[in-house]
Amino acid sequence: MAQDRIGLVRDSMNENPLLAKSQLGRPLKRGFSLPPDDFTYGRPNTGKDGGTAEAMGNWNSALPSMTSKPGEQKRERDFIGLNRAAIKAGLVTSGEHYHFRANHDIRRKMSPSENKIRTRRIPPDMTFGISTRPSTPVFDLLEHKYQDRWLQQRRLSELANREKQQKKILNGNIYETRASLLRKYSPVVEPPPLWHMPRFERVHPHLETFRSPEARKLAFRAHSHDATSRTGVFGHGIYAAAKS
Repeated sequence: MAQDRIGLVRDSMNENPLLAKSQLGRPLKRGFSLPPDDFTYGRPNTGKDGGTAEAMGNWNSALPSMTSKPGEQKRERDFIGLNRAAIKAGLVTSGEHYHFRANHDIRRKMSPSENKIRTRRIPPDMTFGISTRPSTPVFDLLEHKYQDRWLQQRRLSELANREKQQKKILNGNIYETRASLLRKYSPVVEPPPLWHMPRFERVHPHLETFRSPEARKLAFRAHSHDATSRTGVFGHGIYAAAKS
């Protein structure tokens, strides 16, 4: 039975797999393209054998065995073991030890972590060379920022040396007395209380809207910080516009 379709039927509708309806028992057509005819499927053979000589003539074309694997580090000489072996052999002088080391060789055993083959893989997007040195900031030179930075570092170093000297003096014969402690003590200055009208000084509030005195202090502190950018005498108005 033919399928009903509303509208004009174009050739591009049959090629689009989203618009084409699947037929019963037939797979949908996909847009995958195969490689050319000279393409070889599979993975390349990286094994090294005798090659053509071994395949045709069965010659002795085996590769020479390598003493060390590629990438494997050469073990260092074990001088402690050489000295021990020389002493056991009865050698004492430096010349005898020199000849013993020339005729004998003992290599140091490598740990399992050092014995692993280390391969260095260079990323394909790596750029070789030295990075470009940034130019000297002219504005820092004109504003004497290097001088200010040096003066600040000197000031901090002098303060640190002075504190070290004071600690040395205190740890020595000089000790603190009551007079020296009172001389260094600076009493805490409490801020003046808020102004109240005389008739409301003895009137206490009957309603407390804050959960705790700490919450009340935090709220008033936030209000004092935010009141500078608001209009009005007490800073309860809208935010004031920026003034140039």
